[in-house]
Amino acid sequence: MARARRPGTYVCGIDAAMDVIGGKWKVLILWALHEKPCRFGELRRELPGVTEKVLAAHLRELEADGIVHREAYDEVPPRVEYSLTERGETLNEALGPLGDWGKENMLGGASANTLDGASAAAGQMREDDDVALIAGRP
Repeated sequence: MARARRPGTYVCGIDAAMDVIGGKWKVLILWALHEKPCRFGELRRELPGVTEKVLAAHLRELEADGIVHREAYDEVPPRVEYSLTERGETLNEALGPLGDWGKENMLGGASANTLDGASAAAGQMREDDDVALIAGRP
């Protein structure tokens, strides 16, 4: 079931963007597709906890919004790959600073709890530490 869009009723650009990426899994789908095109099963494995129903619905909505491209190959067994469109790539780039903010402010970036000189090995994050945005990904 597709959500009804609210064109003309947005109060700002963030409101319009949130209408596109709203939903628990959409941003993580975008991030997973940033690496390479994925088949449905690959995406499902990349996003532990998402149900097939929700993943399929989010992919359909992202495709309808022009963010994700669905390529169906005429093969047996059928093969479908999802990739980001150019519009999806620009959206992913816009989400980069949000990920940086999350690393710094929610995952305990370099400025948090460093008075005692503890290291990242002791469970604290530093600014130059690489953090996977999706569990299980490098």
